[in-house]
Amino acid sequence: MSSPNEPTIVIIGGVAGGASAATRARRCNENARILLYEKDEHVSFANCGLPYYIGEEIQDREKLLVGKESLFRDRFNIEVFSRHQVISIDRESKTVEVRNLETGVIHTEPYDKVILSPGASPFLPPLDGTDSRNVFSLRNLNDADRIKEYIETEGVKNAVMVGAGFIGLEMVEQLHEIGIGVSLVELADQVLGPLDSEMAAFVEEDLQNHGVHLYLNDSIDSLLVEEGKVGSVRLKTGAEIKTDLVLFGIGVRPTTQLAQDAGLEIGPMGGIRVDEYMRTSDPDIYAVGDAVEYPHGLLDHPMRVALGGPANRAGRIAGEHAVTGKSHPFTPVLGTAIVRVFGKTAGMTGLSEKVAAKEGIPHRSIYVAAGDHAGYYPGAEEMVLKLTYDPESAKVLGAQIVGGNGVDKRIDVIATNLHYGGTVHDLAGLDLAYAPPFGSAKDPVHLAGFVAQNDLDGSSPVLATDADWRGRTVVDIRTSKEFDSGHLP
Repeated sequence: MSSPNEPTIVIIGGVAGGASAATRARRCNENARILLYEKDEHVSFANCGLPYYIGEEIQDREKLLVGKESLFRDRFNIEVFSRHQVISIDRESKTVEVRNLETGVIHTEPYDKVILSPGASPFLPPLDGTDSRNVFSLRNLNDADRIKEYIETEGVKNAVMVGAGFIGLEMVEQLHEIGIGVSLVELADQVLGPLDSEMAAFVEEDLQNHGVHLYLNDSIDSLLVEEGKVGSVRLKTGAEIKTDLVLFGIGVRPTTQLAQDAGLEIGPMGGIRVDEYMRTSDPDIYAVGDAVEYPHGLLDHPMRVALGGPANRAGRIAGEHAVTGKSHPFTPVLGTAIVRVFGKTAGMTGLSEKVAAKEGIPHRSIYVAAGDHAGYYPGAEEMVLKLTYDPESAKVLGAQIVGGNGVDKRIDVIATNLHYGGTVHDLAGLDLAYAPPFGSAKDPVHLAGFVAQNDLDGSSPVLATDADWRGRTVVDIRTSKEFDSGHLP
């Protein structure tokens, strides 16, 4: 056992959570011995930027290496060991066993505190041919290097992307931008599962407008391999797609085996259970990142959120608490996320309507279509905003926005409102910055608040999308121009 003022902190895994924990621990304690073990070659890299590196939007590979070993050693006095894997934790003796993946040598290291940041592993379906040399998943910089090299050396013309989540759609966009024809296969009946289906439809339309072949409600039945490469994929519906490259992005599984072997508690969602200071069921072992279950700000159960923001914040808390015994608690997540797909940006925060319904939470939803800035100022782009709220308390439950410019700042405003338990009345009354190049006097956020207020007080109620339309007649009283821009069939 080390001196209380000079604890030994062993951090298992780098990238976002582990690297943040290491640097925060050093800033909070100059005397601690901090060891960071990472099984891969790169200790910390910008994994969210990998699709843009493959698509050459980011051309300098070095810029993705946000935390090189030399930075941790020279600036932070952290002992860094890449290509080293912690294979066991002995909680009784407070030691870890570490294998050098280059030499195979195993050594034992004592600890006062451990911070786990093992991440998550891409899920691959149990199909023959997934080991073919043109089948990939994207999780780290080495994966990106291999994909990029294969595209450049093999003259890839067509690709199949399996999975229409965030990474899947980013990869579709980037492959298209470098001249590769893309077919997108998704098991669900929509892209971007966190969105409600009618909001996802805007993204689907844009994908098809850019020539992406969209296969929804479908999945891979078999990979047809020729000379070590997949030449085509056969779908469950019988369709066969010729391809030069297959990329899987159908989700990740939390890497929890080390934690389970150490007897740490696993939560109901399959991730490592932690408290508000990121402590596991063993108070001397912390966990952060994609392998963890985070508390949710609107639900009574935790969620796994594989996003860089929560991982970095959790790492900061764990690093500080491990060396000082105190820190600010972790703020529950809301699932705030954003993705760009060609000309559209989709942002979301809080609960979708389908999640609210599944959880049995009373809710109402309204829609607003508005420009990102004043219509008379050149370049205004429309966005569609869906707001979901509690009809009793008027509290905001969630929002989804799909559009062009300005989606990011509106979703962040609503996420902030959600964080503080705000209502639709708060949205209607926000004092937001306004000038014609940046917004409107009545911002889309204000309009969402206004429409929700009208719905709540009954002055202009919104007809629910799941209402019984039998025996009803819809009369469209808009102008001809408005009708031509879009109408019911």
